[in-house]
Amino acid sequence: MTAVLAELLLLHPTLARIRAEAQAAGLPYAGGVPPADAWGLAQAGVATLVDVRTHEERVFVGRVPESLHVPWASGTALTRNPRFARELEAKVRKELPVLLLCRSGNRSAQAAEAATRAGFLFAFNVLEGFEGSHDPARQRGHVNGWRWHGLPWIQD
Repeated sequence: MTAVLAELLLLHPTLARIRAEAQAAGLPYAGGVPPADAWGLAQAGVATLVDVRTHEERVFVGRVPESLHVPWASGTALTRNPRFARELEAKVRKELPVLLLCRSGNRSAQAAEAATRAGFLFAFNVLEGFEGSHDPARQRGHVNGWRWHGLPWIQD
């Protein structure tokens, strides 16, 4: 796929708006996509959804059906994956939109920045993550996030 075709894909109104907002805000990656928009874009084939959480998180907490997996970090210490960009490139072409998802949107923002530095043209962060932000009781899943929005997910 050529960069021209990727630019045409980017003309999708949601991605174009998000990218413009990200550029205006000076974000070091293509922008942040709300969960419902991320699901719609992935289902429409406009972008690829990649879960950057650990294998254990995907198994024990749940995952998005048909999402790809490239861990940003591993283990309970969340040791940074030094092969992240290479592993991502093995699954997603650099000129195509990629939506990166983690637990809360923090690691996926770091992953989107690293992917951009590695030459990915349209690396987006899925806002709120899979589990969402902490509520006042420091629990996830009650304020926002993929599952809170009622988007599809499965658990092994």
